[in-house]
Order: sequence, then C-alpha cells, then structure tokens
Amino acid sequence: MTTSPQPAGAQPAVAALPRSLGVFGGVLLTLSCVTPASSLFIVVPPLLQSQGSGAVISLLIAAVLSLGVGLCYAELGTLVPSAGGEYSIVGQVLGRMAGWLVFVISIVSLLVIPPIIALGTAGYLGSVLSLDPAVAGGAVMVLAIAVGVLDIKSNALITGVFLGLEVVAAGVVSVLGLTHIHQPASSLVHAVVPDGHGGTGPFTAGLLISGLAVAIFTYNGFGTAIYLSEDLREPRRSVARTVLWSLLAGVVVITVPVVAICLGVSSPDQLAAGDLVAIVDSWAGSTVGTFVSLCIAAAILNAVIVMVIQNGRVLYASARDRTWPDPVNRALGTLHPRWGSPWVATLAIGAPGAVLALTVPIDALLGFTGVVVAVIYLLLGVAALAARRGRHRTTDAWRMPLWPLAPVLTTAVLAYALTQQARRDLLITLAVLLVGALYWAFYLRPRSATHWVLSLPADQSGRTAAPPAAAAPTSVPATATAATAATAPENL
Repeated sequence: MTTSPQPAGAQPAVAALPRSLGVFGGVLLTLSCVTPASSLFIVVPPLLQSQGSGAVISLLIAAVLSLGVGLCYAELGTLVPSAGGEYSIVGQVLGRMAGWLVFVISIVSLLVIPPIIALGTAGYLGSVLSLDPAVAGGAVMVLAIAVGVLDIKSNALITGVFLGLEVVAAGVVSVLGLTHIHQPASSLVHAVVPDGHGGTGPFTAGLLISGLAVAIFTYNGFGTAIYLSEDLREPRRSVARTVLWSLLAGVVVITVPVVAICLGVSSPDQLAAGDLVAIVDSWAGSTVGTFVSLCIAAAILNAVIVMVIQNGRVLYASARDRTWPDPVNRALGTLHPRWGSPWVATLAIGAPGAVLALTVPIDALLGFTGVVVAVIYLLLGVAALAARRGRHRTTDAWRMPLWPLAPVLTTAVLAYALTQQARRDLLITLAVLLVGALYWAFYLRPRSATHWVLSLPADQSGRTAAPPAAAAPTSVPATATAATAATAPENL
C-alpha cells in the first residue's frame, strides 16, 4: 500500500486506499445513497399531502437548486479529492479550524443518520414479517457494517443489485401510473391541492416555498461521490462526473414516478392520503404492492450500507490527518489486508449506530441533522467562492460554469433557511461546536505541527496546473507516479 507524505516528526502515514473504482461504480454507490425508492415512498408522500400535484413543480425547482449545490461539490471535490469530504475541503480552502468544526458537526450526524433510516425497515417488511422496529434497525446496521468492510468494487456490485431493485420499483410505479391516467396533464402546470374532504385549492407561492426544503432533501446524497474520491481513478476528472451523473439519475428516477402518480390517481384525495403503496394496490393489486414494499426495505438497507462505507472513510481520513492520539490514529488508519477497506474505522463508526438503533429513540435528532446539513452546505458555498484565489487558482481541477452564480445563490438560500430553524436544534448544533472548539484549543492547536494536518493522497498532493507563462508544468514525483500505477486496477 502507498502512504501519504507527512511532516517531519510525525508518525508513519496510514496506508492509502486502492484506486479500483470507475465513474460507473461511483455512480452506483452514490445513487444508492440518494436511495431513490425510499425518497419516493418516504420523503415524497408528505409533499404530495401538502402540495398535491404541485409537488412536481417543487421537485423540479429543487432539482435546479440541487444542481447549484452539485456544481459546488463537483468543483471542490476535484480541487480537494480527499476521503474526508466536506471537512477536508473546507479546511484546505477556508482554514484548518473551519475544517475541524465541519468535521465535528458532521461526525455526530454520521453517527445518527444511518440508524434513523434503518429504523424504518420494519414498516415495509410488515406485509411479510412482523418485526420490532429496533431489532430490524439493529439488524440492518449489522448487515451494513458487514458489507462495508468488503473491498470497494464488491460494495459497488452489491449496492448496484439493490439499486437495480429500486429502479425496477420506480419503473413499475411509472408504467402503472402512465397506463392508468385519470388526471389531465394541465394539472401538473396548474396544480391543485387537495383539502382532504373532496375539495381542492390553489397551489400558492407560499406552499411552494414551504415545501422546498423537503423537496431538496429528496435528492440529497449525490455529494457522497466526494467521499469516494480516494477510491476513484483519476479523481480530478471522475469526481465531478460522478456527482453530476448521480444527481441527474436521482432526479429522473424520483421525479418521473411522481409525475405518473399525480396523473394516475383517480382523485386528488388519493394524494392527500399520502399512501403510495395503496395507490399501487389500486392499480395492480396487493401482490405488486408487496413487491414495491420489499423494494423499499431493500432501498433502506442499500442506503445504510453506502452511508456506513462513506462514514468509515471520513473517520479513516481523520486518522491520516492526525486528529486523535497516535494509537487511535494507527488503529483507524488500518486497511484490511485482503479487501483494502478501512475496516477498523468502518466498525468504529458503524457499531455505535447499531447500538443507537437498538436502544435509543433518536428521532428527536432529525431536526439537528437538518441544521448540520444546512451549515455544511453553506460553508461549501463559501468555500466555492474562495476556491479561485491564492494557491487554489492553479490547481488542476474541474471548474463549474457561470461561477460565482451557483455558490452565491447557495449561500444566500441556506443562510435564510438557517434563520428559520427551530431554536432547540440550533442550540444543539452550537453545543456540539463548543465541545469541538475546546478539543481544538486544548489538544489540536498545541500540536499543530504534527496533528490535524489536512493531507491529500500521495498521488494527488502535488498536482497543480501549469502557470500562465510558458514555463513547463510541474512534474509529479516518480514515487507518486509509481504509487498511482500500483493502486489503480482496471475500472469498474
């Protein structure tokens, strides 16, 4: 295994992840984190209940806004291709302490989000098995950890199979809806909102704005590609492609079935009920509805698997960046001798999630995770604005079109969104940041020469673009070139 360069006096670097993943495999993993089926059947129903056929307009506008965030992810993920993801990007562009605070709030959400999602499994297995939600959630977490410690190509294949089931389920809903059309196409443009009593009302601008946060969350997960940047071949090119292709695929796989549902319902009151499985039953019978429910359960497992994979890589990157005491760094930086996966870090981030699913009612932290996502997205927007100055101007990276339009809009919208969040969730976020600031002040800052050194993989750390003058481009060290060749098997 190759290692990343370290400053003088530091302990030996952790082993480098093998670059065995191509864009296609990266899209399979990333789209699995978007988890189209669970987004369609879990996130979209409340939107249909409150907005009726206007949900289609909300989803299309959310897709445009998500594209702005995706462009920021694509540029910054190629500028700083690190498994640390957002914390490494923000730390490299906005400063080490800013990166540390992003790491602190994100690591807490990484512990909480997978078990929250896993706890929803039992509800969709109810037609086949009667399971306690906590037991089902814990079992999903354990299965996800077991898959997460395998090599990344096996991960891509396994999640690709589950993703195939998701796409089939979305396709079934789309075909059934479009072959049972009862509503005019004009209802998608001149949307109506069911009142739940057989009547309808207009789709107003206020309803649109109130549902945008949920609509944007529907596509959330396309940023997973940046966590895979140390597994991808040629990350300076492939990360941007993986982000944008994953976003496009997610928009299509989620939005087309929603259009079909809005056109296929016998009356707007079916949208007000929000039971999409019942709508499928009305079109094709309970057998097909059961199949769709099982596909949703598979989608939940698939999403948790990918989250455990990405979360393990974040913790692995923190060990490489010398975040913890040296024995902890060595343990978390260990790669499996056969699979090349950060198996200790994967266990360390996944096992507490299994315990949480079994023992703790953590639904109350959903609002906190929403605030965390908004804060991280906001800082990414700021980083995208700052990424074309200083040393970053000459880095070999993909650059978004129409800069700085996307980051300006992203930061403005998210800054406003944060002012509308619950006071309790904001206070929890501030408390977590305070604890992180204390660790920074008393442990990391006094050891700044050797700890929290935001590094890149050896084969990426020296790659900068040639200066505008006629000077020859900077060469990549021979050792880095050899490392790249040694750790870049054939594309998936």
